[in-house]
Amino acid sequence: MPKEKILIMAVNRDNQQSDRFRSSLEELISLSNTAGGEVQAVVTQNRKQIHPATYMGEGKIEEITETIDELDIDLVISNDELSPGQLRNLSDRFGIRLIDRSQLILDIFAQRAHTKEGKMQVELAQLEYMLPRLHGQGAAMSRLGAGIGTRGPGETKLETDQRHIRRRIFDIKRRLKLVVQQREQYRKRRKANDAHQIAIVGYTNAGKSTLFNKLTNSGSLAEDQLFATLDPLTRQIQLPSGFQTLLTDTVGFLQDLPTSLIAAFRSTLEEVTEADFILHLVDGAHPDQASQQDTVINLLEELNAHTLPILTVYNKKDLFEEDLIPMQHPSIAISAFDDDDITTLLKKIEIVLMEHWEKYSAMLPPEEGKVLSKLERESIVEKKQFVEEKEQYHIEGFIRSEHPLNSVIKEY
Repeated sequence: MPKEKILIMAVNRDNQQSDRFRSSLEELISLSNTAGGEVQAVVTQNRKQIHPATYMGEGKIEEITETIDELDIDLVISNDELSPGQLRNLSDRFGIRLIDRSQLILDIFAQRAHTKEGKMQVELAQLEYMLPRLHGQGAAMSRLGAGIGTRGPGETKLETDQRHIRRRIFDIKRRLKLVVQQREQYRKRRKANDAHQIAIVGYTNAGKSTLFNKLTNSGSLAEDQLFATLDPLTRQIQLPSGFQTLLTDTVGFLQDLPTSLIAAFRSTLEEVTEADFILHLVDGAHPDQASQQDTVINLLEELNAHTLPILTVYNKKDLFEEDLIPMQHPSIAISAFDDDDITTLLKKIEIVLMEHWEKYSAMLPPEEGKVLSKLERESIVEKKQFVEEKEQYHIEGFIRSEHPLNSVIKEY
């Protein structure tokens, strides 16, 4: 199937940093490729502010119209979110499909969601985005095609009846509430079992799924594409000391993520808030890694997860062009494909955990085998030896201050 030919239009506002503008354009090109298109032209304009009716000035609109004819463009994508009025005016002028950055991201999410919950969340975000824009989109909204920006919701022809959409939104929210309650029960069960959890977070395409696969020896989807992972996966891993923890892979963060998506995926991102420890994975070879790190940190603050212990992992060190100066501490630089680096990372996780945990030392009689094996699985054991004259095990290590085993240790 031939790729859709795309033209990107973008306004560089006076108050915008040129680096940020450049990186957002590069990201939009990458998003377009991920959606299955091919960018043929990029038209930009420097303006004090976005034109309220047509996004760009008249001269640029003419230039885009001519380029559409010359290059036989199928789709125009705007770098900024368009108002219903702008969408209507520009669609009339261009005569071809027009979407904005938010709609493109929603379209990629529609392609990528696999679980029932993921699909519902995407459909909810799409419907909430479309509702105020129904009159602006005309014919383009009334059909569901195979083109970018036309996938979903629910793989059915979209009815442009606002009441129908509002009913559907209400229904999805009700069903999602049940899913969230089920997830809550699952979390409570995990907490009751006192399972420790590490969440991998990071900007999209930082290599989270590759690292997750390496650490868990599993085969989750790992592609060199934005948003390769949508549905959170959790697996058990063992650290070098024998300590067992759960590891969760999460959806990639992105600057200027549509607000409807942040809201729809909050329950997915809540996996992060329930974690005990965060691995913040950064593409250390990316030219715009500083703003990518800021985006993730800001989102963690919004989720109230920034107070958790965090280890920043600068990935792709084999691609570093110069020595890395880490912005965050503690940190480590690795290549997710290097087995030695993975071993070093696991040891580093233990070092950071020990800094946040309490040290313990206990003498346990051999008949307390259950307690011994629990300590080996649920704490970081540094030393374990059998003291013959006392006929007891001397065990030393680090444990979470709130762990139930603390009260048991204190008895010995």
